[in-house]
Amino acid sequence: MNVLVVNAGSSSLKYQLFDTATDKVLAKGICERIGIDGKIEHKINGQKHVKEIPMPNHAVATRIVVQYLTDPELGCIKSMDEIEAVGHRIVHGGEYFSESVLLTDEVLAKLELCRDLAPLHTGAHIMGIKGCLEAMPGKPQVLVFDTAFHQTMPEKAYIYGVPYEMYEKYHIRRYGAHGTSHRFVTGEMLKLLDKPVEETKIVTCHIGNGSSISAVKGGKVIDTSMGFTPLAGVIMGTRCGDIDPAIVTFIMKHEGLDPDQMSDFMNKQCGFLGLSGISSDSRDIEAAILKGNHRAEIAATCLAYQVKKYIGAYAAAMNGLDAVVFTAGMGENNPELRERACTDMEYYGIKLDIEKNAKAHHQSDIVELSTPDSKVKVMLIPTNEELVIASDTENIVRGLKK
Repeated sequence: MNVLVVNAGSSSLKYQLFDTATDKVLAKGICERIGIDGKIEHKINGQKHVKEIPMPNHAVATRIVVQYLTDPELGCIKSMDEIEAVGHRIVHGGEYFSESVLLTDEVLAKLELCRDLAPLHTGAHIMGIKGCLEAMPGKPQVLVFDTAFHQTMPEKAYIYGVPYEMYEKYHIRRYGAHGTSHRFVTGEMLKLLDKPVEETKIVTCHIGNGSSISAVKGGKVIDTSMGFTPLAGVIMGTRCGDIDPAIVTFIMKHEGLDPDQMSDFMNKQCGFLGLSGISSDSRDIEAAILKGNHRAEIAATCLAYQVKKYIGAYAAAMNGLDAVVFTAGMGENNPELRERACTDMEYYGIKLDIEKNAKAHHQSDIVELSTPDSKVKVMLIPTNEELVIASDTENIVRGLKK
């Protein structure tokens, strides 16, 4: 089945066309500056094609994507009829969705209720969905939620210490994020552990510009670092992660910020960028450390220290640990982060192969980073969220035909 996987932002639309029979990506790309002027970057057979083209909205962007996919020279299919379904990446499904679902009017109405839970993402996703509905009417569309994999958390892990009425009224609780990535690497790790799934204990570390860490016991999430929104947990590229709640009101009072400005501050001006004063990109941070920049070193070591603490805490929560998995941009490509996080963890049975770890970056394959005598496996597993979305979409759409 040919499945078009879509990840819509407020002014962007990333896409990949999968042949699920082979798990092959036939073509992929991104539309940028939607609603401003417009540009498409289309990749096929290792070749990249870039063109500036007006994109007043997501529907037009989607039509342009279909034009490129069906183009005699730049495309990979003959007509839109060969696209059998569309799968959407959705950041937040609240308590409404514990698994991927076929898009209906009722589903879209429930997604509208999730806007406040992921204000930077949900509105953009809805624009992308409506754009695809307009540009590809009649195509079955499936929503795959980043929060769904975390819905197995017990109440003690997801509830906050606010009056219970706030949970009942506003659904204030821990939801987590990056669930599609955690789900993929968990599945790959389970294949590598020589024990029954129900006995496994894994910590998955999705570390990128946005980062989250999950405790996966018996193949199911029992806790995760991101919370009510994707702002919580470890420090990130521009997000502050966990802070004393009183800091929020303190800064608002002394800097004269309203709630929207404070939200923008915590989401876009903190983390690596705020601590280092240089960049939100770990590559820039590591380069600055080599030049003796102390603030850059603070940012990098702070993140690694927080990752280390989560690994220890989740080992305690699961009463054991079989494996630690690193994935996503920094997790896969920043050996310094992995070394800092795994150093002095022998008490937990973690021994990192320093030489192997240093060489493991820009990988496309799974790499074991721990020493042969390490009781806990430390693994680099490249994530593939789009493949999960394509697979879920195929399974749901095929179920319609039975």
